[in-house]
Amino acid sequence: MGQCGITSSKTVLVFLNLIFWGAAGILCYVGAYVFITYDDYDHFFEDVYTLIPAVVIIAVGALLFIIGLIGCCATIRESRCGLATFVIILLLVFVTEVVVVVLGYVYRAKVENEVDRSIQKVYKTYNGTNPDAASRAIDYVQRQLHCCGIHNYSDWENTDWFKETKNQSVPLSCCRESASSCNGSLAHPSDLYAEGCEALVVKKLQEIMMHVIWAALAFAAIQLLGMLCACIVLCRRSRDPAYELLITGGTYA
Repeated sequence: MGQCGITSSKTVLVFLNLIFWGAAGILCYVGAYVFITYDDYDHFFEDVYTLIPAVVIIAVGALLFIIGLIGCCATIRESRCGLATFVIILLLVFVTEVVVVVLGYVYRAKVENEVDRSIQKVYKTYNGTNPDAASRAIDYVQRQLHCCGIHNYSDWENTDWFKETKNQSVPLSCCRESASSCNGSLAHPSDLYAEGCEALVVKKLQEIMMHVIWAALAFAAIQLLGMLCACIVLCRRSRDPAYELLITGGTYA
């Protein structure tokens, strides 16, 4: 009965180690996705500390690959030292992922205030004639999120660009995709996106942060299971060091 429990624990542990390798790739992908998306919206959210969870999750992803390798070797060889190291590293990574979740919630709560503060400044500096990075960012966001202005298209009337052009029109990035003849004129509001960009940018950034939070929570749960299985194998090995090894001919640590 004990032998079956040990073998089952070891089998699950080997399987979890394989999952860790897959998790490493997924976590690195999530972290990279946050970096890439942040680059598109960085003019609307200037707090670079928001990237800390993404940096940590990429580091955890790289570490998980090493953990999976250590775990597989330690499980197959039934090395007490290797399994103990495996459990300790998993525990440290688990704590790190808890920190990522906490930071994710903290920065997610800060998004709305940060965007509200930055977006006003970005729109005021818009220059459609000789577009700079901030102006290109506004056009990109309006096209991608199908929005216009901060709260709606009428916000453009308060910008220096609108007053200087004196043509009673908004940027072409405000035009709906279905309005082929749109020239940005306020005389044809039905051709323009009605929703403002601020709420949509906030929503987008909060969704990105939730990807990080859910990824960290999911893999923290897997790591808990990995630690549990490793502890079971370690405890059984300590009580009965003579049990049959997973690979015939293996030696004890």
